[in-house]
Amino acid sequence: MVFPIAGGNESKGYEISNSLRFNDGDSARLSITPSSEGNRKTHTFSTWVKRSNLTGGKQHLFGVYIDGNNHSLIRFDSGENLDIRNNLSANAYQLDTTAVFRDPSAWYHIVMATDTTQSTASDRIKLYINGVQVTLSGSYPLQNNDTFINDDAEHTLGEVSNDSEQFDGYMTETHLVDGSALAPTDFGEFDDNGVWIPIKYTGTYGTNGFYLEFQQTGTSQNSSGIGADTSGNDNHFAVTNLAATDITEDTCTNNFCTWNPLDTHSGNTFSEGNLKVNGAGSARLCSTTFAPSQGKWYQEFKLTDVNSGSIYNVEQGALALSGNLFVSGSDNTGIYFSGPNVYRNGSNQGDITGGFSDDDILQIALDLDNNNVYYGKNGSWSDGVGGGFDQSDFSNASGFALTRTTSDNNITFSTQNGASGSTFELIANWGNPPYAVSSSNNDGKYGNFEYAVPSGYYALCTKRLAEFG
Repeated sequence: MVFPIAGGNESKGYEISNSLRFNDGDSARLSITPSSEGNRKTHTFSTWVKRSNLTGGKQHLFGVYIDGNNHSLIRFDSGENLDIRNNLSANAYQLDTTAVFRDPSAWYHIVMATDTTQSTASDRIKLYINGVQVTLSGSYPLQNNDTFINDDAEHTLGEVSNDSEQFDGYMTETHLVDGSALAPTDFGEFDDNGVWIPIKYTGTYGTNGFYLEFQQTGTSQNSSGIGADTSGNDNHFAVTNLAATDITEDTCTNNFCTWNPLDTHSGNTFSEGNLKVNGAGSARLCSTTFAPSQGKWYQEFKLTDVNSGSIYNVEQGALALSGNLFVSGSDNTGIYFSGPNVYRNGSNQGDITGGFSDDDILQIALDLDNNNVYYGKNGSWSDGVGGGFDQSDFSNASGFALTRTTSDNNITFSTQNGASGSTFELIANWGNPPYAVSSSNNDGKYGNFEYAVPSGYYALCTKRLAEFG
């Protein structure tokens, strides 16, 4: 089954501004224990997620886990399908999708509607992905039996209570409706292009229901916390191993670029929502989820461990560049182009910045309308010959020329290790950094950058791609 990728250009007025980024290595989760039972037979869970690291293990989305014999949950299973299960001696069931969900560039809308009072077994649990009901195989709950959801036991998002099955990715627009089994059309609709998009839910939530928008950045279990409930019920979640930097603009109405773990060689590991990459050995290539063919795009790369790693623009399709930009050479002397030499105005440019150290930020302004790329370091731009220039020079061919065989071929960014046996580590920022910036800057509307975005350049996200890509 093929699902459209959400995060396009038509919002119909309803915008989601924030998501929460879960990093599986942090054992991050949100949790709440209701003070009393709600409706354990009938309820609806709805959320949007974008997956990051596909580890081949189980990844918990939501549920109640008391122990191995007593739990109700929904999760991504090791086969990348969705698994719904309830372990209780009087009412054990398990349902799995035949569809798999392994696209790290896609936002998926998941709706799990449960009503065990239904006489037909297959009506007791319905699962919808991006507005479409999906096929479930396995055993359904017995009629009128209880689940653990809405029990007065700990409910969690992102990790089960035994510190396992961590979700890795982004989550937003998360609802639990206590007492109603709802349709996906209560939460979304198809736009004029056939893409499933969110709409505002206007119904009630019941006793233990909640609505998490991830608008706040605090770590307390209250209305100022990351797990703040805005349903009116004040069912706020406790926060574990999450911070303000885990609140991001990457959402189902404005999807941001990340590294692509499906297009990589062995030796790379990804974390922080596919924005941080660690590489070891030589020729460890990885590329990005977005590849524009036109427009002007700004990005920053925080070099947390320079060593002999590299970052460079690579060809895709029939696109050919005049060279590779290395973050650091084997002798750690600085940024330079290698392989086919990079030329500007007919001259070989060589070293352009004078070297990088750990935690320096490499800036790249990519102009695909005029086929130029500009490089900067910690707020200062290079003219390619050891000198600096200001933003007014961006229109004067002060960068490196790109050679493109046709105008419609796309370009992506990539990393590669520069020497056998060495390592590197860097964090990409296309507008949604997983680290704190000291001086927040945007492209006029979107993104969060350390340094000022050059005029006419934009964050690499679907809103800007729709306008300029």
